[in-house]
Amino acid sequence: MLQMQVSVSINAARYIILRLFERYISVKTRLFAIIAAVVCCTVVAHAQSDPAFSHYWAMEPSFNPAAVGKDDKINVSVGYALTMAGFTHQPRTMYAGADMPFMALKMRHGVGVELVTDDIGLFSHKTFAAKYAFGFRLFGGQLSIGVHAAMMSEGFDGTKADMETPDDPAIPNSDVTGSAFDLGAGVYYKHRRWWTGFSVLHAMAPTVELGEEQLLETKRTYYLTGGCVIPLRNPALSIHPSVLARTDGTAWRADITGRLVYQHEGRNLYAGIGYSPTVSATLMIGGMFHGVMLGYSYEAYTGGISIGNGSHEIHIGYQADLDLGKRGKNRHQSVRLLK
Repeated sequence: MLQMQVSVSINAARYIILRLFERYISVKTRLFAIIAAVVCCTVVAHAQSDPAFSHYWAMEPSFNPAAVGKDDKINVSVGYALTMAGFTHQPRTMYAGADMPFMALKMRHGVGVELVTDDIGLFSHKTFAAKYAFGFRLFGGQLSIGVHAAMMSEGFDGTKADMETPDDPAIPNSDVTGSAFDLGAGVYYKHRRWWTGFSVLHAMAPTVELGEEQLLETKRTYYLTGGCVIPLRNPALSIHPSVLARTDGTAWRADITGRLVYQHEGRNLYAGIGYSPTVSATLMIGGMFHGVMLGYSYEAYTGGISIGNGSHEIHIGYQADLDLGKRGKNRHQSVRLLK
């Protein structure tokens, strides 16, 4: 639950709810009674899944398991987002993932793990997932098929709820938790200078029981992504456009991003812009520092609230080359810019 005790108008409160449902693909729950209280400017409540990161292009395994092991590298990626800065109990989301490829039975495989924590006021969400993919050459590129197995944990601290109507049976008055098993799958195709992928998460539409009376149902979410590298006349510069679209059949969000990347003599820098129709505009900048990629982005919502109440995001990435041609002799080499 997200509890915002702020002095805002009813229209502003409604806008905040809309923005949250667009940033987090919404899920059905019996706790919708709390959302009504939000619109009345008393309590804001929201149950969420699948947060949106501006650096999605560097965190593809987070939404498509077929992307694990897509490069001949050990890949580590960490993202942290603070949404709606300036509000009380604003959403805070952390993602940490790692993946790598390996060869077995003359086939290419990829494995990965991830941990996601998402706190929105009195709601808390945690996911631990393991991912596997296998790939093969096709039409001059590489096609990968992957699966995602996860354990989801949801929590709600009802002891801190501040409701106008006490003992509301729709709202727990204690600290309740629940968990459920989840599955996902995806396909990913990578050519020399372009890539595309499709995936579905929450394929089982799992339902989490919070306590004895509340149910939290997660809807299937579908993702479509793609991008390419456009070289410029200056060999050190290139443009990297990309797009990520998602929907759960009810709500949808699309992120369109363009980055100018500079790579020369070990220097790796990028600057870019992003746009999500009806939701936000984003500026981002980053580069390699002491062998680690550091990136920052600011997402400003396109209406309803101040430009200063947007989302701050930090991304940290690390990659080390692997030599898959020598069994048992994988060599850790230089760090490269994350795609």
